[in-house]
Amino acid sequence: MPDLTIENIVTAGRSLIDGVDTELRTNVWILGDTAGGPVLVIDPAHDATAVAEVVAGREVTAILLTHGHPDHCGAAQSFAQLVDAPVFLHPADRMLWDRAYPVGSGASFLDLGDGDTFSIAGLTLRVLHTPGHTPGSVCFWIAGDTPDVPGLLFSGDTLFPGGPGSTAREFGDFGAIIESIRSRLLTLHPETTVLPGHGDTTTIGDEAPHLDEWVARGW
Repeated sequence: MPDLTIENIVTAGRSLIDGVDTELRTNVWILGDTAGGPVLVIDPAHDATAVAEVVAGREVTAILLTHGHPDHCGAAQSFAQLVDAPVFLHPADRMLWDRAYPVGSGASFLDLGDGDTFSIAGLTLRVLHTPGHTPGSVCFWIAGDTPDVPGLLFSGDTLFPGGPGSTAREFGDFGAIIESIRSRLLTLHPETTVLPGHGDTTTIGDEAPHLDEWVARGW
């Protein structure tokens, strides 16, 4: 993927997690090309101005949300206004969006669907619906140039180093996230790089051997 550039900014902010005010650090991913052309932005969290400063005037063709929790979508609308770009979210997370942006706020998003695609740097980014952390959780996958070449997976809160994202919060479903990981993610090339919504990167091959352990422990 010689023409693809990936910039990572980590933003920090406070969100209510099960009623507890919690400090969170979230990975924001900016995908572009080496020529400084248009970009896609994944999960512009917490600090819209900080993310806009990294975008630095480049055209944002789409703002893509992995899910509707406030530590991922809470700054999306203000960022969209700063860069004049549409926001995309899976409609199964509308109830979470409506909590972040009450009816009458003017905030809106366009629907993401499984299999939808976005173009960037001559590559195709594909939406994988991976319910479990939330009903509308998605991952974004860029395939390798050929089936035997690994790609990139922006996994949101579906898969981290060490296992699945939490399903203890409202609308979480452990069985669903395990099935999403089993059927949608672990089928990818083992050397696929996984870039999650929080923390460090991993690979599909590093995580796949531990699926049964995650099922046994129940989280």
